[in-house]
Amino acid sequence: MLATLYKLGIVPSFSRPRVSNDNAFIESFFHTLKYMQDYPKYFSSIEHANTWACEFINWYNTKHLHSAIGYVTPEQRYTGESVGIIRHRNEVKKIAYEKRTNRWSRRFAKIEHQSVVYLNKLPDVFAKVS
Repeated sequence: MLATLYKLGIVPSFSRPRVSNDNAFIESFFHTLKYMQDYPKYFSSIEHANTWACEFINWYNTKHLHSAIGYVTPEQRYTGESVGIIRHRNEVKKIAYEKRTNRWSRRFAKIEHQSVVYLNKLPDVFAKVS
């Protein structure tokens, strides 16, 4: 199984089995889910749960801005729109910075568009496993 994953370019999770709080990313996802304003106290049926979950996933991927990918949505990142969005934000931010530098606590910090995004970036020791 591991060989197939590596062959497909997939890095398997190194989470410990049967430990619910070992993956910070899924914990963050569940925190976002549970603190949604319309999160129901209970679901009246499986259909209600499925509908709510589908709507949440759609919102999470198309509306919710994610800090780890430059405050764009996963959809914008996937379609490539994020490059233009981040470029535009940097232009607006630069103009605001140059207009009133005294309002900024530090020097201008450009928002970077990461070419590769990792969930759990492995140390370089593991990066070249094939």
